[in-house]
Amino acid sequence: MQQRPDALGLFVGEWSMTAGFDPIAPVAPIGRTTFSWLPGRRFLIQRWDIEYPDAPDGIAIIEFVPEQATYLQHYYDSRGVARVYEMMFANSVWTLLRVATEPDFSQRFTGTFSEDGNTIVGRWERSNDGLSWTPDFDLTYRRAR
Repeated sequence: MQQRPDALGLFVGEWSMTAGFDPIAPVAPIGRTTFSWLPGRRFLIQRWDIEYPDAPDGIAIIEFVPEQATYLQHYYDSRGVARVYEMMFANSVWTLLRVATEPDFSQRFTGTFSEDGNTIVGRWERSNDGLSWTPDFDLTYRRAR
């Protein structure tokens, strides 16, 4: 399915986030994220903050690249990390992929929107070789408004 810039409107709004960083923790960390259009609707801005000391706050700028009919997510966080992810959004599935070479690691996220569009259930995975993937943490978004 071909990517379309207008499909990103489903993200717009405020969301609560629950992340499963520690499988034995009694309560999962909770955070908030917002998605909003930069004026002109060419870039979608995501901002998040999470109440967990090992997880960074951050911002991402999502752009549609017409020449490639795809999206890129430019990621920046409070640790000073900057990354670029290839992004797809089709058939209610949101995917992010970053392929890296040693000594860094590759990452991918797959999240599925609920039928009503008010929940995204996803998982981050990581790979040291780009072939075998292991779960990093689960991440669930629930629309707050």
